[in-house]
Amino acid sequence: MDLRWRLVSILVVVGICVALVYPPAAKIHLGLDLKGGIHMVMRVKTDDAVKAEIDLSQSRIRQALGEKGLAPQQISTEGLDAMVLSGIDASRTSEARDLVRSQFQQYDVQSPGPGRLRLQLRPSEEAAIRDSAVRQALETIRTRVDKFGVAEPTIQREGIGAKAERILVQLPGVEDPERVKDLIGSPAFLEWKLVKVPPGIVAAQFRPPDKPEAVAQMFGGALPDDVEVLPQDTTSSDGRPLRVYWPVTKASPITGNDLKNARRDMDRFGQPAVDFVLWADAGQRFQTLTREHQEQLLAIVLDRKVISAPKINAVIADRGIIEGSFSLESAEDLALKLRSGALPAGMEILEERTVGPSLGADSVRKGVVAATIGSVIIILFMLIYYRLAGVNAALALVLNLLILLAAMAYVHSTLTLPGIAGIALTVGMAVDANVLVFERIREELRQGRMVKAAIQNGFEKAFYTILDSHLTTLIAGFFLYAYGTGAVRGFAVTLNVGILANLYTALFVSRAIFDTALKVNPRAERLSI
Repeated sequence: MDLRWRLVSILVVVGICVALVYPPAAKIHLGLDLKGGIHMVMRVKTDDAVKAEIDLSQSRIRQALGEKGLAPQQISTEGLDAMVLSGIDASRTSEARDLVRSQFQQYDVQSPGPGRLRLQLRPSEEAAIRDSAVRQALETIRTRVDKFGVAEPTIQREGIGAKAERILVQLPGVEDPERVKDLIGSPAFLEWKLVKVPPGIVAAQFRPPDKPEAVAQMFGGALPDDVEVLPQDTTSSDGRPLRVYWPVTKASPITGNDLKNARRDMDRFGQPAVDFVLWADAGQRFQTLTREHQEQLLAIVLDRKVISAPKINAVIADRGIIEGSFSLESAEDLALKLRSGALPAGMEILEERTVGPSLGADSVRKGVVAATIGSVIIILFMLIYYRLAGVNAALALVLNLLILLAAMAYVHSTLTLPGIAGIALTVGMAVDANVLVFERIREELRQGRMVKAAIQNGFEKAFYTILDSHLTTLIAGFFLYAYGTGAVRGFAVTLNVGILANLYTALFVSRAIFDTALKVNPRAERLSI
């Protein structure tokens, strides 16, 4: 290519890079370790999703059998993924089995005896439920974060397949870590459960005890098979914190997955509450539930804790209100969680790190200082050791860094501390490429070659050595990016882009600078190198 067009192309590249980078504060996105924020690794408790499926199936199976006059007297769970139906008309057991098999094909149905059916969730269905729970949790967390307004979040699943239950969440620049952590880590797993009032007590007069053992004593020392005890945090008459315990059914006829919409509202006393709307199918089930259990208590359960347990005074269809001890902020957050989709299962935080903004700013300052000092030392060395040719190396190094930052800004890559390390390694490789070329030119000059021939032979002889070293490093960087996560990928991005920029500046830009010097002084007999 003609020298003039080479210089024009270099100027065009410089102009594009400057446009992409400027202003750097807006174009270069800083990572969690530089900007501050939250790093969390969470595990989805997929057992909760399997249990929710079993609970929902119990309600639907009871309804389907009841429509045919085959309603069982009792449905109890057996382990995590099975249930037993008992009290079916013994003469119609086979009819009930065929009905369940045709309408609930996700279960293996057996009849262990007259009037009894045992349903076992198929392994393939269980695996699909677990995998779906993790994928739904991933999308729900991403939706909540987007609605909260966090910029440049990293939310991704770790691992492959149904057994990959971990989710990585990195939220840079978060100003209220505790609120955001609660927003994304709280499952907002909402359930409606009937309160199982002990024998001999009227529902309206039942008062939950402050000890779980006392609940069992109310039932004669042992809880029924279909009952569990859940806590409620409230206050006593004198304003002290108090925890009481409610006996509720294990099955949840309605869950947060049945919600169509939720928003913050006010209750009849003017206190913050959450208004909700159910989907049509869930509305029909809710209507049946409230019609059949008039004057009974219905517990509203959030994340395995009772919020309230109001009495059913009328038939409710698809709309209601959740009352509790909410502030405006907590009611808004709960509505946001429910609106963005309840997490299908509980979440367990396995790893958590919070980086403060001051620590991130300190990392940026130290990283910039270290990079500046290193670059200045390298440039001084090149100027002292290679004289005016060192200016060539310095210009190529500056352009290399400009191209690297422009590429990161263009692809919206995030700069992290490992990324700064990748930039430092890139600078070292850029200098190494220049050293290879300059030493080859020196060898040619010692052998008596003319300046123009020495430059041409120097670049040609160093070409394959530079290409080989850069390609091998590029291959390693590719695998780091493909199989690494988080910080490793940040390092790989800057390394790979820097290597490609090195090839351009060392073999194209540096050669153009030498050719320009020869164009200015074509009769030069000496080269300052």
